[in-house]
Amino acid sequence: MAFKTLSLFPDVTDSLFSDRFNRIDRLFSQLTGDAPLSTTPACDIKRLDESHYAITLSVPGWKESELEISATGGQLTVSGKRAEEQSQQDEKSGWLHRGISRHNFSVSYALPQHVKVERARLENGLLEIALYQEIPESEKPRKIAIESQQRVIEHNA
Repeated sequence: MAFKTLSLFPDVTDSLFSDRFNRIDRLFSQLTGDAPLSTTPACDIKRLDESHYAITLSVPGWKESELEISATGGQLTVSGKRAEEQSQQDEKSGWLHRGISRHNFSVSYALPQHVKVERARLENGLLEIALYQEIPESEKPRKIAIESQQRVIEHNA
């Protein structure tokens, strides 16, 4: 007999599910006044090796001076805030259509224990944050030998 495993969470790429999720998100955002998830930048989280990780956020059009990264209490927070005078200049500059989102944002990630931020780099609209997990020797798994007592049984012939 073959068993088929069913995922509780279908692929987010499923267009029907994705569209319904976006509609629900917009509805709750209108009711609560919170920013919908679509205003937060898209991100990739990648494990590079046993102790190195990378988070890459898509932030096209953002300058280094407009972005802030902080790590406190096991939380990594990345936020983007436009200068108020820049926002007013953009509104008066004759845009006919503005499709690239430039809303202020803040996104947080829970960091596992002993993870530290190594560096951050902004290049070609991608903000890459390098993370390193350094586990102290006292907390690393270690193998414990099992002692055995062997009884010698003599055979008398």
